[in-house]
Amino acid sequence: MGMGALAFTQLLQGVGAPSSLVAAEAINPLASKSPPFPAKAKRVVHFFLNGGMSHVDTFDPKPMLDKFANKSLPIENLRTERKTGAAFASPFKFRKHGQSGIEVSDIFPRIGECVDDLAVIRSMQAKLPNHEPSLMLMNCGDAVQSRPSVGSWVTYGLGTENQNLPGFIAMCPGGYPIKEAENWQSGFLPGVFQGTYIDTQHTKIEKLIENIRNNYTSLREQRQQLDLMQQLNADYQQRRRQDARLEARVQSFELAYRMQMDAADAFDVSAEPESIRELYGSGTHARQTLIARRLLERGVRFVQLWHGAGQPWDNHDDIQQHAKLAKEIDQPIAALIQDLKQRGMLDDTLIVFGGEFGRTPTVELNDSGKDKKGRDHNPYGFSVWLAGGGVKGGTVYGTTDEFGFKAVENVVEVHDLHATILHLLGFDHEKFTFRYAGRDFRLTDVHGRVVKEIVA
Repeated sequence: MGMGALAFTQLLQGVGAPSSLVAAEAINPLASKSPPFPAKAKRVVHFFLNGGMSHVDTFDPKPMLDKFANKSLPIENLRTERKTGAAFASPFKFRKHGQSGIEVSDIFPRIGECVDDLAVIRSMQAKLPNHEPSLMLMNCGDAVQSRPSVGSWVTYGLGTENQNLPGFIAMCPGGYPIKEAENWQSGFLPGVFQGTYIDTQHTKIEKLIENIRNNYTSLREQRQQLDLMQQLNADYQQRRRQDARLEARVQSFELAYRMQMDAADAFDVSAEPESIRELYGSGTHARQTLIARRLLERGVRFVQLWHGAGQPWDNHDDIQQHAKLAKEIDQPIAALIQDLKQRGMLDDTLIVFGGEFGRTPTVELNDSGKDKKGRDHNPYGFSVWLAGGGVKGGTVYGTTDEFGFKAVENVVEVHDLHATILHLLGFDHEKFTFRYAGRDFRLTDVHGRVVKEIVA
């Protein structure tokens, strides 16, 4: 019987779970837990430029594109989703910034001022030139199979420091990105670890979070109702122990009850001093980035900020749209770095910035073979940067070829990026697993290496 109990406990907890995680989960699955190894970061904010940011127009300058502008490349164009033609020189200028002298495009002047805090990876690689599988790969570690998202893994391993707010929040103004809630799914992990979606185009708390206020019953009466529901659910669950959805629903009711006390305050940026609001600027992205900081300092573990509904950075027709999009987020992101630094939070807050892939150095062609003014998807080489949370600032790692088509030196695959994120949070990505369907699954599957060159 003792051996049977041990086996059953392992099935419930997941093989490879640290002992502190096991003890805490027995009481509350979202209880704050310590990682198995010393961590440099304790929370994550992920800026997702959905649609695919062009690296050769932002963080990976390629002077050879000017030399070959409007001419065929001396190498064969790699196969992408659509046909591409001649070399397309960037319409934007690059400048060196900071003591490190890292070059950044003029469309990100404020982020450029923070370059000594950034570790720019210029040699990222994905697998496919399509949005849907690339989004799943970047967010969930697998392009095809349904897997838990990075944020879900992180909250599973670390819980949250505020039991009155979700541990994992995804903010996207105006609606869902492509693949919708699958981007922050919990997969086979318990449903309580799934991301909570917030549409930050709204400013009133009642629209930001539906049903956050109860206008009919008091908190005490709600508590009595929930206690009765808990008793009924407990009896129901005794006969359906294998259905994890019921436990997830119970936890969601409890969290919703607790959120009534803290959520309104966390999302109220008017409580910030005017100097801080001016630092972040105006507009939706300034507001949601400031909200992200307020959530992080209140103990939320993982915050993901999307640019907008659909795929705003998918600029096939006109790459000049990148300048407009960059202007919307440049000041808020730079402000977040500065704000976290002055609060002493940057050292243990990991910032991740990037999209699902890059864009071609060649111009996209229309159906008649004529040039457009945009670029096609490019999974062969692109850029992502990290800051804070134990990252070595003022660093450039990896290179693409002289035109920016393909990563050629110190290639970093998506699994490597995930392994590095987990490492900074205090986890060995090879040992951080969850038992499901007879197998020990992990975020990095059977791949991944920590990019120690960007770790401070």
